[in-house]
Amino acid sequence: MRIKAAVLRAPDAPYAIEELELAEPGPGEIRVRIVGSGVCHTDLMPRVPGAMAAPPIITGHEGSGVVDAVGPDVSGLAPGDHVVLSYDSCRECANCQSAHNAYCDTFFPRNLTGHGVDGATPVRDADGEPVASRWFGQSSFATHALAAARNAVKVDPELPLELLGPLGCGVQTGAGSVLNSLRVTAGSSVIVFGAGGVGLSAVMAAKIAGAATVIAVDLNAGRLELARELGATHTFDGAREDLLTALQEATGGGAQYSLDTTGLPAVIGTAVHALRPTGVCGLVGVQQGDLALDPYALGPGRTVTGILMGDTVPQVFVPKLIELWRQGRFPFDRLVKTFPLDQINEAEQASLKGDVVKPVLLPAT
Repeated sequence: MRIKAAVLRAPDAPYAIEELELAEPGPGEIRVRIVGSGVCHTDLMPRVPGAMAAPPIITGHEGSGVVDAVGPDVSGLAPGDHVVLSYDSCRECANCQSAHNAYCDTFFPRNLTGHGVDGATPVRDADGEPVASRWFGQSSFATHALAAARNAVKVDPELPLELLGPLGCGVQTGAGSVLNSLRVTAGSSVIVFGAGGVGLSAVMAAKIAGAATVIAVDLNAGRLELARELGATHTFDGAREDLLTALQEATGGGAQYSLDTTGLPAVIGTAVHALRPTGVCGLVGVQQGDLALDPYALGPGRTVTGILMGDTVPQVFVPKLIELWRQGRFPFDRLVKTFPLDQINEAEQASLKGDVVKPVLLPAT
């Protein structure tokens, strides 16, 4: 079928809205009419030279929408169902079988190349040339997307579907990092570095977990104010010279948990040293350079662990977040500002400048 999508043709080019041809869903696949798609910093990766995914590509991996066609061998989903699309996983390897789908043996080729594991893509442009369109198994900056049925989460049709896409990646990554990976305990202390969509979701989750001290660190004053409204007990400007000392004082000698969402080696170093002995530091996202720790960083029993997608099983975790939102305990919708799909470049810049925490694109069908 003919669709419209935002295509990135070169790393330094703006997105362009193009008419494209999308293949019919194959075995185990669904076609989804996209209602909303969140903009995530991971969508910038094809702009980085040497990245696994290269233009021309349709990005977008926080899609929500309505199933309008199903391929052979699909069960549990039918046309008309409302779904949130999440990351791709094989569901067959040892990690998937043990409910650690984010650590699927084929996670990187499935999610970060823009193609299927076989190198295929279901989209062709006006000249019949292929356009990468399996970004995180969905490529949802479009009016329609193909996805594996196993990676869709069916949701209540009474919910505001256009707002739910970020639950598929950024929001579940932040919340899952706190609740699943770090397993933050009641009465403990947590420091979150970076108050973007992932970081603020982590702050909300830390409050839900019952942490007594929840600290947000960022350079953006507006985001720090929002962090306080969402559950942070303390906020600090990441540029202050005595940041490490201030964090240690606020946590009575060091936090039990820290979470870095920036990927910056210098910030990660602070996140590690801000821990008490036996503390755990989680790293989310792609690290932007080599990480060097001094000989004393890990000596006191500290642990540093990488985290993908909050170590979540979306079909289990996304419904939990929705229920917490319904109870008023997880107001992720406060992070969202909507843009028409044809304003994708403005949405991208608003996110980069820190003016908007979570832009969500609304395709016009």
